[in-house]
Amino acid sequence: MDNRWGEKIGWTAGWSGGFIWVAILSVVFWFQGKYIPGATGLILTGIALAVIVLFSPWRHPTTPYWKLLLAPYGVFLLSVVWAVWSFGGLAASGLRWWNLFWLLPLLVPLGPLSRKKWADADEQKGASDQNTSV
Repeated sequence: MDNRWGEKIGWTAGWSGGFIWVAILSVVFWFQGKYIPGATGLILTGIALAVIVLFSPWRHPTTPYWKLLLAPYGVFLLSVVWAVWSFGGLAASGLRWWNLFWLLPLLVPLGPLSRKKWADADEQKGASDQNTSV
């Protein structure tokens, strides 16, 4: 399991990069004098980083990915709600409720990864090692 650094970096950096907009927008709100949206956005960013680390697949190798993905996806959807609220609601932001359907493609990884687990790759490696030693 120790040699899977690429996957670990992919999970951590990918999800962290997915939340960087919340941190940036929070700082912008803070400098605009909107302290409550700025502070709540920074808190939300901290929660997102904690969730990314706590629900990482190498910490829960036998848990299916779809269950692990629910936590960061939940925080991501919460950050979308935070952004809409920070801009004054759906009407003030120029969005309509149906614009939220643009978020559906973000859920695509739940399909192909639904039953896979972190430990599956270790089992496959172990099986291939046994085949090559014969």
